[in-house]
Amino acid sequence: MVIKVFLASSSGSTAIKKKQQDVVGFLEALKIDYAQLDIASNEDNRMWMRENVPGEKKPTNGIPLPPQIFNEEMYCGDYETFFEAKEDNTVFEFLGLTPPPGSKRKPAEEEEQEEGEEDREEEEQASEED
Repeated sequence: MVIKVFLASSSGSTAIKKKQQDVVGFLEALKIDYAQLDIASNEDNRMWMRENVPGEKKPTNGIPLPPQIFNEEMYCGDYETFFEAKEDNTVFEFLGLTPPPGSKRKPAEEEEQEEGEEDREEEEQASEED
């Protein structure tokens, strides 16, 4: 599985350049294999990206801006959803990848079990206080 990051090598927008650098730099820091696909110099890349971003994720003008992130053919998201995943420490899940052993993220089932245990403990404490 290869993560595909659609970028514009010759974007005039500094905001887009910064977002692209943020995504690429973070993937490199995590040692995640990815391919940069330029939409500025390759019409096939541009058309593929535009056709494969889901309709609900496209802006009102219908043209999605880079960076757009895919896992092979599966759409992962744009910069905003990538940033949210980064903040929530769920980048591997966002990318459709298995987190490496020893990563801080717990499987969802464990979190739900712990939350259930915490709720029971709070209820027990409340009943002891009564």
